[in-house]
Amino acid sequence: MGPLSGVRVVEVASIGPGPFTAMLLADMGAEVIRVDRVPGSTEHDHAQADPAVDVVNRGRRSVAVDLKHPDGVATVLRLVAEADVLLEGFRPGVMERLGLGPEPCLAVRPSLVYGRMTGWGQDGPLAAAPGHDINFIAVAGALAGIVAGPGEPPVVPLNLVGDIGGGGMLQAFGVVCALLEARGSGQGQVVDTAMVDGAALLMTMICALRAAGRWPGQPGTNLLDGGAPFYGTYETSDGRYVGVGALEPRFYDALVRGIGLDPADLPAQHDRTQWPTTKERFAAVFHTRTRADWCALLEGTDACLSPVLDLDEAADHFHVRSRGAFVNDGGVLQPAPAPRLDRTPAAIAGPPPRPGQHTDEILVAWSHTPDEIARLHQVGAVA
Repeated sequence: MGPLSGVRVVEVASIGPGPFTAMLLADMGAEVIRVDRVPGSTEHDHAQADPAVDVVNRGRRSVAVDLKHPDGVATVLRLVAEADVLLEGFRPGVMERLGLGPEPCLAVRPSLVYGRMTGWGQDGPLAAAPGHDINFIAVAGALAGIVAGPGEPPVVPLNLVGDIGGGGMLQAFGVVCALLEARGSGQGQVVDTAMVDGAALLMTMICALRAAGRWPGQPGTNLLDGGAPFYGTYETSDGRYVGVGALEPRFYDALVRGIGLDPADLPAQHDRTQWPTTKERFAAVFHTRTRADWCALLEGTDACLSPVLDLDEAADHFHVRSRGAFVNDGGVLQPAPAPRLDRTPAAIAGPPPRPGQHTDEILVAWSHTPDEIARLHQVGAVA
């Protein structure tokens, strides 16, 4: 029922942001076929020890193919000939060397959207260099601003900025844009998604604040990086934390009064010279009560206070639970599909597949005869 129902995607198995893109498309109703490696083939096997818990691979079926075998490459090209999208996440040139680059794929499917996911992009001095999320967000200017406090080293923000936000989610957006265009033009194109580009794009609002003179200080002293006393985290008496986001004047007033202080006894909200002193006062007050006490007093009010929760706590939070933002599918806690569409809702289409779990089933459905499938097994091109 999802909005992408009827869209066929071939995903060449990779790690990190590529599978996240495929998961988003599958959640939205696309039929995603994951091309995994034949066990023991010369290609690197990206599968985890227990594929059943690798929920980023949910919602698709798997065919195991030896991409070093000419019949394996030919098999993938036959799948591509019936697909709307191909997703790959190798360094530049790898798919070309395998015989599965944009040229042969678009030759068999001129309307194909060819999604390429890399860290550095398809060109540029570092295009062929290795790297991971932290490298891409460091160069993009994002990592430098994520600090625990003034003068502190940058804090690694999980892999959310490069891999997920600037990578997988951005690629999903680009692929859907290209799909929409292809429906009118009948022509496919290559979507070059680079995590360094995506991380830079995520910094757009910070660039705007800098240009407006509202981001003048070193990391950890600005409006949204923990420098402001009204936008940050505070430890409570039980060693836990609350987050406050009282940016607007009336919310700031509600926060100050809510924690028992008098706004008249404090400097002006946006007097940056006094922010460190005000933060110290706030920190001392927050340390007098537990996280639960502060939430009972201020959560849901104009003070804009929320508990800082771990994943298990988040899934059980009253609002998150009411929204069903986390689900337990197949015995694994995981985020529910998002965003929510009221007429063509997204859904988890199934659990993560074992590599090669659906090889014969997929090949039959995608125009292979039983004799052809038997021969591919015999020569080791599929498994």
